[in-house]
Parts: sequence; C-alpha cells; structure tokens
Amino acid sequence: MTRSGHWGIAAVVALAGCAPIAEPRGVIGQLWRLEVGPHYERPSVDSPEDFRGRIGPEDAASFADLPWWEVFGDPVLRHIVTQSLTGNYDLLAAVARIEQARAQVGIAASDLYPQIGYEGAAQRQRGATIPGGPHRTFNTFLGAFNVAWEIDVWGRIRRSTESARAQYLTTEEARRGVVVTLVSDVATNYFQLIELDRELAIARESAETYQHTLDVFTERYRGGTDTRISTARAEANLRASLAAIAALTRQIAQQENAISALLGHNPAPIDRGMPLLAQSAPPTPPGLTTALVQRRPDIRQAEQNMISANAEVGVAVANFFPVIGLSALYGGQDPKIGDVVTSSANVWNIAANVSGPIFQGGRLIQAYHAQQAFWDETIADYRATIVGAFREVADALAAQTQLAEQRKAQEGEVAALRQALELSLLRYRAGRANYIEVLDAAQLLYPAENALAQTQRDQLFAVVNLYKALGGGWQMPAEQLTAGRS
Repeated sequence: MTRSGHWGIAAVVALAGCAPIAEPRGVIGQLWRLEVGPHYERPSVDSPEDFRGRIGPEDAASFADLPWWEVFGDPVLRHIVTQSLTGNYDLLAAVARIEQARAQVGIAASDLYPQIGYEGAAQRQRGATIPGGPHRTFNTFLGAFNVAWEIDVWGRIRRSTESARAQYLTTEEARRGVVVTLVSDVATNYFQLIELDRELAIARESAETYQHTLDVFTERYRGGTDTRISTARAEANLRASLAAIAALTRQIAQQENAISALLGHNPAPIDRGMPLLAQSAPPTPPGLTTALVQRRPDIRQAEQNMISANAEVGVAVANFFPVIGLSALYGGQDPKIGDVVTSSANVWNIAANVSGPIFQGGRLIQAYHAQQAFWDETIADYRATIVGAFREVADALAAQTQLAEQRKAQEGEVAALRQALELSLLRYRAGRANYIEVLDAAQLLYPAENALAQTQRDQLFAVVNLYKALGGGWQMPAEQLTAGRS
C-alpha cells in the first residue's frame, strides 16, 4: 500500500472519531441543512400577558433569577442544599443519563463517516488451477482493508443525529428539573422540620401548664374545695399534651430521616439553624411571562422532545428515498502468508450501489403517519406544560397573598388569647375566678399557636413553591459563572 493510501486511511479514521455533538456551522452547516422532511419551528402558544395574582407592579426582574444560595437566608439550610446537590442519588442518576445520551449522539452521527474495517482469510483447497489441468492442493491467504460509506443525500442520518442531539439536550433539561425539585424538596422538608420543632415547644409548654393545673386541682380536691371532675379534666389535658409530644417527636425523627435520604445519607439527626419565627424570605417579584417559558426546565425539555420528534419525521420521509453508497476493498492475496503484504497480486474493488423500496406493504407510509402523530403529541405536551406552569405560578402567588392575611388574623387571635390567659390568671390570683377559667383560656391558646406556626410554615412553603414554579434553582455555581461571562 502506498504512503498516500496510509495517510488517507488515517484521515478517515480521525474523522470517524469526530461525531458532532453540536450542529456544524458555516458552509458545512449549510450543507447539513439540505435534507428532506420538515424543519423545526416552535409552535405558537397562548401565553397570558401577566401572571394572575401578581403582587406589586410588573417588573422584568424575577427572584427566580437569584441562585438558591441567595434565596435562603438560613446558613444551615444552604449547607444542607449544597450537600444534597453532591450526594443525592436521583441527581447522580440524571447526570449518568446525560452521559448516555451524549454517547447516543456520537453513535447516530458516526454513520455520516466512512466505515473502515479489515478482513483476512486462510484457505486450503484442492482443485484445478486452470481449466482441464491437473488437480492439486494449495493454500490461499488474504488480507485486505474495506471501506463502506453511505452518502447521506436525503438527510436520513443527519435527521437521526438531530433527534439524538435533542434527546441529549432533553436529558440535560431533565437534570436541571431534578435540581429544581431537589432544592425545593430539601427546603420544604427543612421548613417542615423547624415547624415541628415549634409545635413541640408549644406542646411542652402546654404540658407544663396542664401539670401545674393538675397539681392545683389535686390539692383542692384533697382539701375538699373541688371535685373529682376538675382533677380528671386536668389530667386528661395533661395526657393529651404528653401524647402530642410523643407524636411530634416521632414526626421529627421521620422528617430528619427524609432529609437524610435527600442528602444521600443514612438516617441521622439534622442540624438546625434559624428557628421558625426568625425565618424570612426575599422579595418575590415573578418577572415577565415570556421569561418563564425560557427558564423552566420542564418547558425546555418539552421543546427538545418536539425537536426530536420533528427530526424523526424527517427520518421517516428519508426512508422513502434510495440509499446511495460507495464501497471499496484493497489488499493482497498469496499462497504464502508471509507474502500477502509484499506480493504483487493485489486485490482491490470499488463499487457504487443504490437500493431503495418499491413495495413494503404500507410499512413506510404508516411509519411516517406514526411519527407525524407523535410530533402532534409532543406539541400537545409542550402546550400543556406551559399551561401547567402558569397555573403553578398563579397558585403560589394566591397562596402568598392569602397566607399573609391569614397570618395577620391569626397573630391577632394569638395575642388576644394570650391576653385572655394572663387576665384569667390575674383574676384567679385575686380570688375573682376559679381555675377553670384559666384552663379554658389555655385550651384555646395552644391550638391557636399551633395553627399560627403552621401558617408561618406555609408562607415559607409558598416562597419555595413560587421559586420552583418560576423555574429557579437549577443553576449551579459554575453555570452561574458561565452565564455571567456570556
């Protein structure tokens, strides 16, 4: 084989390892677009001009553009979220799926290049070397390189590569969606945990109060100034508080176990930072509706599914056209194995071939209709995803508005009940009321404090849900740096 032949094969082999993950640009990119089938165009969607329930004036800025480490003010929560992003197994699996999809792009694009192989054969046979001549036994050894190349005239391979590339980007958006869900799940579980801590503190305070009440009534009963009904009632309230403490302790342990699982850790205690009453949230402007479509990973993922489906329609169209290819073989053949390379008895072959369908029993046309229907399905999924996104934002905004009013009313209720308890204690100490009045005030106060704590937790949930609904939280520090440079 000549030196130029060696260099030619080396060049083709080098090209074979350059399957594109990104679409080529320039002149090659223009040739890349010369394929049959429809070119992708984003379908129209009916997006509202503004978010329903927006709080404050319309502004292009959105708090979803903030990275998650600026949204949460609790340093312990920030540390827990960081741990989850490095140890959560769902996220690690999503990253592995990205690598699988990236490899699939290379596999699909590899058919664009000549496929180079080799072959060898060793035969021993008996026969006449010339017609009518004597029979004899002889050996034949063959060594050769072969090349086959499908010329992608109609774009079948390019459309397959386009589809694989869209699927690769789909897995990347899916990974971002896992990050968004993970950040929100860690935050909501953490807020649930510190809310349970608050309820546990209220339950312990009520147990102390009811224990004191039982002691007072027991002493009065022994002195003959009260009845057994009062002591039984006080004891029932105490037992109810002790039962609540046991239940809340169990829930706290289970909540810690849930957070540990999100971190990718075995069950263990979870550190606390700021208590529930000290938690605060940043301003939460939702931004523009157009930014939502561009930011949310699930919407971006749905669009990549459309791009993939559109490319598969092109593949189905290209299957109607003939496959055009070139093939070649070059090598040596000799009776002695050591002379296969040096022998002048070269074996070579070069051919062009065309093959195409004539009658397939309707298989090709039905395959085309199936891909077209799948394309329609992805459009419906895309539009449904956008509608669902705007609904989630509107729900979160409504929750923010109404929970603020609910908390204000409950804070007034708790303040009034606490004042009533203090006044009943003053009346009892002054001998103007019995202890039943104090007990009644306490029985109203503690459930109201629990309800207020739950509302405070729900307000934090609403902030997290709005952040998630707007598509915030998927950017990582490195991605933030890249976005800033661009």
